[in-house]
Amino acid sequence: QQSPDIAQGVYLDRKEEDVGAGDQGLMFGYATDETEECMPLTIVLAHKLNAKMAELRRDGTLPWVRPDSKTQVTVQYRQDRGAVVPLRVHTIVISVQHDEGVSLEEMRQCLKEQVVKAVVPAGYLDDDTIYHLQPSGRFVIGGPQSDAGLTGRKIIVDTYGGWGAHGGGAFSGKDYTKVDRSAAYAARWVAKSLVKAGLCRRVLVQVSYAIGVSHPLSVSIFHYGTSQKSEKELLDIVGKNFDLRPGVIVRDLDLKKPIYQRTASYGHFGRDVFSWEVPKKLKF
Repeated sequence: QQSPDIAQGVYLDRKEEDVGAGDQGLMFGYATDETEECMPLTIVLAHKLNAKMAELRRDGTLPWVRPDSKTQVTVQYRQDRGAVVPLRVHTIVISVQHDEGVSLEEMRQCLKEQVVKAVVPAGYLDDDTIYHLQPSGRFVIGGPQSDAGLTGRKIIVDTYGGWGAHGGGAFSGKDYTKVDRSAAYAARWVAKSLVKAGLCRRVLVQVSYAIGVSHPLSVSIFHYGTSQKSEKELLDIVGKNFDLRPGVIVRDLDLKKPIYQRTASYGHFGRDVFSWEVPKKLKF
């Protein structure tokens, strides 16, 4: 139950659109034109590798695979006037929980042939790509039996894989009045909408809030030199197209719907099943 001290300062006796922020803090949204999802290729591939292993576990193709897995993808880029263009995959790391009876050699072969090559476009792989597949050699004990839990501890894989920035607030375990969650979703919505509208190729949106105050304290935009417009012009466009008060974010993104279970794996961004991933048609 919400603390009555917080409740009286945030939402009691207020209209929905005037609900105050559930806490202070700053949140970021990031988008880049390097992938169709407007997400960094590094995190897109990392999520897809995990999803592929889950698929092959569930359909019985790789019966030795167990539910716990981790991936990491290093990509070599070139800069293009502030934008980033992927050139090749430099390194792939996969650790996946497994059955006691499978050999390390078999696991490594299956992961490379049936997971990596099925997910990573061939043009990104070359003879110099480095593979660390099951680098610890053994991963039989996994999940909560082997470690102390995840909530609040994986804020980078939940977002942009180290790109952009992060205000430090985790998402999971928080309801939509907590701007750590809802404003981060809104900032991503703004960023992706700007990129999809062709206003910039890469952008970072920052918002900040005070507890009990409905309007954001600040909105900042960093376009890395990839926009024909100034940051002030972009801010004007954002101001005319988005209302970043928490209550309005909840309404516009339909955050009262029970949609959060799907954010528990493969990240909170980059999949169009979420309302904040559907770019808004901007008027400018």
